[in-house]
Amino acid sequence: MNCPFCTPEKILFSNQHAYARYDGFPVSEGHILIIPFRHVENYFDLTQEEQQDILSLLNQAKAHLDRTFEPDGYNVGINVGQPAGQTIMHVHCHLIPRYIGDIPDPRGGIRAVIPDKKSY
Repeated sequence: MNCPFCTPEKILFSNQHAYARYDGFPVSEGHILIIPFRHVENYFDLTQEEQQDILSLLNQAKAHLDRTFEPDGYNVGINVGQPAGQTIMHVHCHLIPRYIGDIPDPRGGIRAVIPDKKSY
């Protein structure tokens, strides 16, 4: 198996079941991934403890980004399965800092993954 997340590197912080690192292909400055140590493809197949550790690191990562980059907002997302855009088949949660003016119209946020559903 050649999974880029199974060999953790450049770890910002970690706990028993997961670690956080900057995304290698960031959407915005400070984009962080939270990744379980155990190789699991589907978020819903993680144990409750793994899910809790991911959420704990999500909060820690947000506090880190608040201090370091001072973003104006955030998008949080987990792609589950190829139809949802998952390209690395190892669970990972995106914490994407957002900045005023980074796109002309941010309305719709995460709904923009399906462009026709962005405006409602």
